Amino acid sequence: MAIVHWEPVRELGSIQSEMNRLFNTMFDSSGGAGSQGATRRWAPPMDLIEATDHFVLKVDLPGLSEDDVSIEVEDGTLTISGERKTTQESEEGGVRRFERAFGAFSRSVTLPQGLDPEQVTAEFDRGVLSVSIPKPEERKPRKIAIGVGGSPATVEGKASSNGN
Repeated sequence: MAIVHWEPVRELGSIQSEMNRLFNTMFDSSGGAGSQGATRRWAPPMDLIEATDHFVLKVDLPGLSEDDVSIEVEDGTLTISGERKTTQESEEGGVRRFERAFGAFSRSVTLPQGLDPEQVTAEFDRGVLSVSIPKPEERKPRKIAIGVGGSPATVEGKASSNGN
């Protein structure tokens, strides 16, 4: 008889896979293989990369052009949305299997506070959207000197002009 060690992380991964399968089945409106004209919900995959002075958000959007995508910044949230339309081929033939998802999508990312939305830039190249988001400048604290006995204090190394 072999001793099998229990690995809780593997069990959690198994549970997560089953939950994902369950939710994908419940919310997948494609109706399974062979359905015609149905669409599946999809969300394009995103990568967020931090550089020294900016963030880069990369989104895979195969089959789309820059005219099919909208990028908006509102209330500290960057939203990328659009729609991938289905390509209906001829009604002839027998077997059909649709695995590519079509339809509208929307992905949102919360931006750091103090960001200037005018500084956000985007570029579309070979189905990959790259959005460059500059980091806001850090606010430096302002040191305020305290005056003694009613005379103003020196501020940032300059003497006050009180006639002394």
